[in-house]
Amino acid sequence: MSTGREIRLIEEDDGWWSAIDADTGVASQGETRQKALENLDEAVELTQEARRDDTTAPEPDAPWFDDE
Repeated sequence: MSTGREIRLIEEDDGWWSAIDADTGVASQGETRQKALENLDEAVELTQEARRDDTTAPEPDAPWFDDE
């Protein structure tokens, strides 16, 4: 069953594999093609969670940010 995802797999010069999800722009790597794909799935899932949970950043609370 196809998920319809477009994924680029690249074998790097050092023998490791890079995997890039075209839709999300998320990339990962692994020592094998399979590990690169597994790591990519995890990275995409974590990225999607972070985007869903995105909140505004708090105001800086440090003396070096004070405007004088």
